[in-house]
Amino acid sequence: MRKLVRILTLVLPACCLLPTAYCFVQVGQVPVEHDAKAKAILDDLSKTTKAYKTISAEYEMLIVNKDKKQVDKQTGKIQVKGNKFKLEIPGNLIVCDGKTVWTHNKDAQEVTIKTFEPNSEDGLDPTKIFTIYETGFKYKFDKEEKTNNVTYNVISLFPTIKPEKKKFHTMKLYIEKTKKQVHEIKMMMKDGGMQTYTIKSMKPNAELTDASFVFDTKGFKPDQIVDERDGK
Repeated sequence: MRKLVRILTLVLPACCLLPTAYCFVQVGQVPVEHDAKAKAILDDLSKTTKAYKTISAEYEMLIVNKDKKQVDKQTGKIQVKGNKFKLEIPGNLIVCDGKTVWTHNKDAQEVTIKTFEPNSEDGLDPTKIFTIYETGFKYKFDKEEKTNNVTYNVISLFPTIKPEKKKFHTMKLYIEKTKKQVHEIKMMMKDGGMQTYTIKSMKPNAELTDASFVFDTKGFKPDQIVDERDGK
């Protein structure tokens, strides 16, 4: 679980927490570079993302060290509906109904229950993988890049909120030009390594019921459930 928290909190606290409707913080509320082309692309990306009622996606995370050697590689699935989410990564399932977070450690067969606190230091809000760019960064347009007949706009982002506390110095967004969707996020780490998050598939507006964002603890013994909510 500690490894999971380290992975998720490395990226997500770098941006504002937007748990309901992917609200857009207008460029100009934070210091930014005056890059009109990058701003137009990001505005279109935000508009497209906000229009989705739900998101269902599969992604891959790759971590390499400063010597370009692979340190970790994981695949995951995420579903998002408003402020609700479900995240599946190897060995763990995290489910949130907007108020409560259930973390099922499959190896230990243990369920941890917490109150969802997206504004806390350790608040886990995986929905931000799609809107991480919206605040706290200055930015510039890098280039257009074509891979497998798909054209991507590449934009570099640089943290402006307590950058000295970030473990990365630059984040690169690869945005599919036609669909206006984030395809890849590359984080250049201060230690010389790199983390890459690649969206392998993305299905917006999939039919997701509210019940799918509630974890059923039936079938677990009392000693397999750790309830850390206040008053529990």
